[in-house]
Amino acid sequence: MAFNDMERNSKEEVEVNKIMEKFGKYQKLQYLYSCLPAVFITMNFINYVFVAGDLNYRCRIPECDEQVAVYKPTWWPNVTIDRCQKPALKEQTSQQCTNGSFSGTFEECTQWVYETNDTVIAALNLACQPWKSNLIGTIHNIGMLFSMVLSGWLSDRFGRKPTLIFCSVGSCIGHLKAFTTSYYIYVAIEMVEALVGGGSYSAAMILMLEIGGKKSRILSGVLFAYAIYLGETLFALIAMYVPYWKSLIRIIYTPPIFVFVLLFFIEESPRWQILNGQADKAKRTLVHISDFNGVNINRQKLVDMDEEGLRKEFKMENYEHKESYSDVFKSREIMKRVVISAFCKFTVGFVYYGLMVNSVYLPGNKYTNFMLASVMSYPGELVAMYSMNKVGRKLPLICGYITCGLLCAGSAWVPEDYTWLKIVLFLFGKLVISVCYTGVVTYTMELFPTSVRGSLLGICSLASSIGSMLAPLTPILNTISVVLPSMFFCGAAILSGALLTLTPETKDLPLMDTIEQVNIITQQDKKRRKGNNLKGENNYGFDKSVMT
Repeated sequence: MAFNDMERNSKEEVEVNKIMEKFGKYQKLQYLYSCLPAVFITMNFINYVFVAGDLNYRCRIPECDEQVAVYKPTWWPNVTIDRCQKPALKEQTSQQCTNGSFSGTFEECTQWVYETNDTVIAALNLACQPWKSNLIGTIHNIGMLFSMVLSGWLSDRFGRKPTLIFCSVGSCIGHLKAFTTSYYIYVAIEMVEALVGGGSYSAAMILMLEIGGKKSRILSGVLFAYAIYLGETLFALIAMYVPYWKSLIRIIYTPPIFVFVLLFFIEESPRWQILNGQADKAKRTLVHISDFNGVNINRQKLVDMDEEGLRKEFKMENYEHKESYSDVFKSREIMKRVVISAFCKFTVGFVYYGLMVNSVYLPGNKYTNFMLASVMSYPGELVAMYSMNKVGRKLPLICGYITCGLLCAGSAWVPEDYTWLKIVLFLFGKLVISVCYTGVVTYTMELFPTSVRGSLLGICSLASSIGSMLAPLTPILNTISVVLPSMFFCGAAILSGALLTLTPETKDLPLMDTIEQVNIITQQDKKRRKGNNLKGENNYGFDKSVMT
């Protein structure tokens, strides 16, 4: 015991508000616990890609088909027939149908024979109703829209930890889809599942950001992104070997049930605890972090701090009431950041998933293509982590958005004869938008103060969901011009890059905790630009003493 005390005293004492700056064992474990649900939830969120995937089918001919019909009978006409039309029979002269039993005319089809029953298309009899099958994914994304706003409020009101656990476990409601035979009940469950489970993403990302230091913010975003990509890849692998939709649903919706176990391992964000009057819990969490990471602090000083003392230590003394949307609307700086961040999140959702949707036009197996589209994102995270840690947040994002826009435009206008060049530009566009995806997630969280971070991140995530909801509709534009989808991607990306020039750099800066802090540093920056040089300035031009 004496040796441990001597060892602790030999270390340089760290201020209480710097406890979380050291990236140690505590952060590694908490990041693992926070990312684990994301792997499972991602498989749930993209289930409709294969569960509601299209099937081959043909019209059923009652006069010819047996009770258990086959998809490719020997008597089927030797002509290409629209699968929504029924070939008319000649006046029957025998009981046995042959290729010559058909008149060459067609009738409206009312019954179908499916090649397999691997997807809900067969189970819910959705043949020749593409709007219904496509609506499943759209309904899911609508649920995600509302989830992002609701979960942001839940995260700020009740905490990051309970929101993460509740939303993750709640997504298991998707199990009920395997028992329904009604299309409308199916899409209702799909929406409720997205509405409940969608909050796990934002809660986990906020928690990871707030328990780390300045140097680990980008790392937290990269790790969380890899958890999502891992979920996408695993889902494609599972679907490849378990194509039957009911079995697939049971496999992917079971793991989140066990996320409740993390209730005993995940710790709440100390920043949230301090802001919400839980000083004793915050002190216990901070002591636990310091012990786990071997950080030497003045324990007695921390123990003796009351709620007001803790807020002063973390520069939250101006936080006298719970800040809400009304306070956001009163701050022009916050509103500017919300609008720009929301549009940038919309763009990454729109372009990222738009490119994934259009990747299905590449030749090859659909499962393999989906995996390749996911794998293309992996190197993008490494680029994001390196560039945003070495250069900063703004410049890599600005260059990334503009470069992605140019690559999308280039891919659209390259002649069809240069297939290899179109594919190369497409893949590089996917790579660059992956860099922006991770970067903008971390950057937007750094732009917002702790008091309303969850709520504002929810608004930005809502914008991202709108983009991902519109992305599957872009192939419709091909009927007008094949270059239109890519030009829409180009325009959104370049506009996002231009808007980011209006936001501040946040690299190596402490996290803001209140809207008041944002207003103060904004005023200081205006004075600096007028020529009033302040002592203790950093690269943003404000006094660090107003923040943690």
